[in-house]
Amino acid sequence: MDIGLCFNLKSDFEAPAGAPDDVLAELDGEGTIGAIEEALRELGHQPRRLGFGRPLLQALLERPCALAFNIAEGVGTRSREAQVPAVLEMLGVPHTHSDPLTLATTLDKAVAKRLVASHGVPTPAFAVVSSVEEARALRLPLPLFVKPLWEGSSMGIRQSSRVVDRAQLEQTCTGLLRGYGEPVLVEAQCPGAEFTVGILGSGASARVLGTTELVPQQVSRAEFVYSIDIKRGADWQRHVALHTPPSSPRAVVERVEAVALAAYRALDCLDVGRVDVRLDAAGDPQFLELNPLPGLAPGHSDLALMCAAVGMSYVELIGAVVASARARYRL
Repeated sequence: MDIGLCFNLKSDFEAPAGAPDDVLAELDGEGTIGAIEEALRELGHQPRRLGFGRPLLQALLERPCALAFNIAEGVGTRSREAQVPAVLEMLGVPHTHSDPLTLATTLDKAVAKRLVASHGVPTPAFAVVSSVEEARALRLPLPLFVKPLWEGSSMGIRQSSRVVDRAQLEQTCTGLLRGYGEPVLVEAQCPGAEFTVGILGSGASARVLGTTELVPQQVSRAEFVYSIDIKRGADWQRHVALHTPPSSPRAVVERVEAVALAAYRALDCLDVGRVDVRLDAAGDPQFLELNPLPGLAPGHSDLALMCAAVGMSYVELIGAVVASARARYRL
């Protein structure tokens, strides 16, 4: 099958002057694109690069592909992840991963939380802060967790994201509002075990691929923040151990996976996704956020590491995503 790759390559962009040092974190590297290409070739397909923006449009107008493998993050707005799939829908090109509506709603963390809550999925109490004044007036009980409202790849998440007093809340919100130019999500912090759940498939056929428990190595569970500094650090294993399968009791893991699957279905995700869940003070699983475009960097991204731990090769992972999309479109 002729499969076009839609993506944003990190080397094609330059961080604006004065921007946070993680502003390009969600964009892909050459190694990831090359790995997907090679996996598709091993599966018997003919991959070709479409990229993003005008080059993508020109390539599709000149020669549409049979299927687009879409991992493009988009640029600029809170709807950026919907940009490429919206174009693909307009041109009638089948594509992997979720549709524009799901990609837009999941990137805005508050919208995603409201939607899953309307389906009965538990999620921590939260507020959206758009100014320093709103941060000062906020009265959610401490400790709280603070992060940019519509960023991915742990952008803006640092150790300071866990706030324990009002002064720190104001300071952290001020820094994020200025640095990212968007509102801030403030939510009750869950102090229990933290999990990320990989899911394959769509609708009723969606199933849990694997579940990883994040076990802190330097601090208590309550104090642990899976920050971007830890994720991209060469010594990340000194800070966190990734247990796949989880070390928590199976009964707990089953409840975590049930919440993850319910959130995935409530948000109408397609083909593949990764859901973050954490236990609250009572030990109950709470939905944190969902990534419908999970990283696919071999040997590095959470989903790729999870697959390796459960015995699924990288080629099998890419094949499963393609197979799910083909089944939906009856290709």
